[in-house]
Parts: sequence; C-alpha cells; structure tokens
Amino acid sequence: MDLTLLGHSCVRFDKDGSRLVIDPGAFSATDALEGADAVLVTHEHVDHVVPDELRAALVGRAALEVWAPEAVATAVTGDDDAVASRVHTVSPGDHLDVAGFSVDVVGEKHAVIHADVPQITNVGYVVDGAVLHPGDALTVPDGEIELLLVPIAAPWVKAGEVIDYVRSVRATRAVPIHDAILADSGRMLLDNLLGGRGPGTGGTEYARVARGESFSVG
Repeated sequence: MDLTLLGHSCVRFDKDGSRLVIDPGAFSATDALEGADAVLVTHEHVDHVVPDELRAALVGRAALEVWAPEAVATAVTGDDDAVASRVHTVSPGDHLDVAGFSVDVVGEKHAVIHADVPQITNVGYVVDGAVLHPGDALTVPDGEIELLLVPIAAPWVKAGEVIDYVRSVRATRAVPIHDAILADSGRMLLDNLLGGRGPGTGGTEYARVARGESFSVG
C-alpha cells in the first residue's frame, strides 16, 4: 500500500483502488478527504477531526464511511439521520475490515496533558498489521510493527518520552507526525534527537517524509 502524509496527524493509505484516511483535522491538507472511501478518527480534538467538514464529506460521497470513538461519532452524525448508518463507533480490541484494509483498534485514553484536564477517549489504529497510528497517546501494541507514525510535538509529550516510545514499539522504521505546532527549527531539533545525532532509537530507522510525499509500506 502507498502512504501519504497530509499534514500534522493526517495520513492517507491507497491500496488496490481503495483509499483510507486517518485524522483529517484542522491542520491537515484542505483536500485530505478527496476520494476517500473510509475515514478513521482517533479522538475528538479539532486537530484530528472537524465534525462539520467530515459530515459534509459524508453527504457529498454516498459510499464514504467513518469509524471513530463514540464522542466523535456523535459529533459527526449530528442531527443528520441520513449519514448515521455510515458512522460507526469503535472501541479498543475491535477488528475492522475497512475499504479493503484490515484494521485493529488499540489504546484507550488520550495522554495526560495536565492533572486538571480530563482524559478523553483516544484510540490508535494498526493498518494491515504493518502501520501504527497512535493518535494522541504512546500506545505500545502487541506484535511487530513495520512503521510507527510517531507524534513528536504536543502539550502532552516531551522529547525523551518520544525516544523511549520509539524504542518500546521497536518498529522497523518511524516517521514523524503531529508537529504542526513546531517551527522548522523545532522540527530540525527533534529530527536530530531522534536521528543519528541523538541517543538512539533502539534500532528503529527514523526519517522525515515531506508533506504530500507518498511511499510504500507493508
């Protein structure tokens, strides 16, 4: 399958004529939902989903379906009964067949931002047993992962935790996501820490992929 980064936490998978998109939020490419057959959402924060935009996409594309935690599913459906049957609720441990992709749902809670900020539901998705998108959490899945989409910049994570997370997952390679809040200098700094100038990622190859660039995985 081909994977394309579409800005911040949004990624697109293309395989055998089917297209799957994860987390088309407010910081994503404006055309992130173009041609999508299915959308997965990790949690309700606006940098991961804009409910009105996703609902409009459902109205405009009769074959499009969405899978998300309950709070997101409710927000996306709204009062539109016409799309309700195509918006599905997911929970950790679920196995899904989505537009020709095999998807396992992992995780449960958003990472802690602050003790006074309530934790919301956050799920991660393992696509075709090869790619992990953890959303806003440092979830370590069971089994081997070829590619970890690793969030590197957020109010809930620091660089040392990212390094330890990559080491814990032990994927063959890791590609950074969730970095819209960074300037170019911040991206360079974190790339150095996770790359050859840092303390090491336990054998996982770390490499940045440009927004809009596609590469093969799986």
